[in-house]
Amino acid sequence: MQRRAWLKLGAASAVVLGIGGGVAASWKPGWVAGTAKLSAEGRLAMGALALALLADALPADAAALNRHLDAFESLVATLQPAVREELALLLSLTTNGAGRLGLFGHTTALHELPVDTLRAALQAMRTSRISLRQQAYFGLRELHCGLRYAEPDTWTLLGYPGPTAI
Repeated sequence: MQRRAWLKLGAASAVVLGIGGGVAASWKPGWVAGTAKLSAEGRLAMGALALALLADALPADAAALNRHLDAFESLVATLQPAVREELALLLSLTTNGAGRLGLFGHTTALHELPVDTLRAALQAMRTSRISLRQQAYFGLRELHCGLRYAEPDTWTLLGYPGPTAI
């Protein structure tokens, strides 16, 4: 190999390492391992997704959103470790610009996006030809909707009397 080829290889390696280091340094976890809690960024992202996915099904006050996010944390803490790790990765993708760009088509933090823009991004995920984006959408939707409709206060709104005592 000639000296120029070695110099080109060295320069390319430096660029790749620099980009990789920048991504690693700016990586924000969505789930804090060992604490069974969403990170601050993860909580903001999941709150924005809850508002976009649940639309009018979630009361428009901060207390209802906080209860929903607390229930989300409780649910995730009960999942099998392998499932929790996969969900933690998905949550991290929602809290990092590159992950948001790949999943939602936006680098802006989800809580900073207008709800209509976030709903359009979710619709694009739902109808995407890329199955990974669809799976992410359906997973997030099922988690949020399942949590909301498992709440007794939702049952009253729907006219469901609740489970029958056995």
